[in-house]
Amino acid sequence: MPETAKTSLEHQTYLALVRTLQHLHQQTALLFKEKGLSGPQFNVLRILRGAGPDGATCGEIIQQLLDTSKDPDVTRLLDNLEKQGLIHRSRSQQDRRVVLSSITKKGLDLLAQLDQPLLDLHQQQFQHLGQDKLQQLYDLLQELHPGQ
Repeated sequence: MPETAKTSLEHQTYLALVRTLQHLHQQTALLFKEKGLSGPQFNVLRILRGAGPDGATCGEIIQQLLDTSKDPDVTRLLDNLEKQGLIHRSRSQQDRRVVLSSITKKGLDLLAQLDQPLLDLHQQQFQHLGQDKLQQLYDLLQELHPGQ
């Protein structure tokens, strides 16, 4: 192999992380699909559940998205979730220019149906590591992305 074509350990590690993340995402995507959701839609619902009854602005939602690499069209996501009755949008009482999105009871119920299956899936995905290795993996990933 020519010198320039050698793959560094860093590059191999990066590729392993990407492949692993894709594999984990595929499994969660199947779970979400069973409930009629995409991963980004689930993510937005999760964010809005955490925002509480006051809801969140589009900008606040974007700041908390897990995957911003695809530059998701949050307005389109919110439109689709509103059509499904999973969220409600309203104008802020303090500033009519601001639109707040909040999760509906139907949205909360849907997330509640996914909470335990998602925990079970994550447990299944990582159980072969054992607690010590899982903690090591978590710590190493935290070192790669401090402050998260």
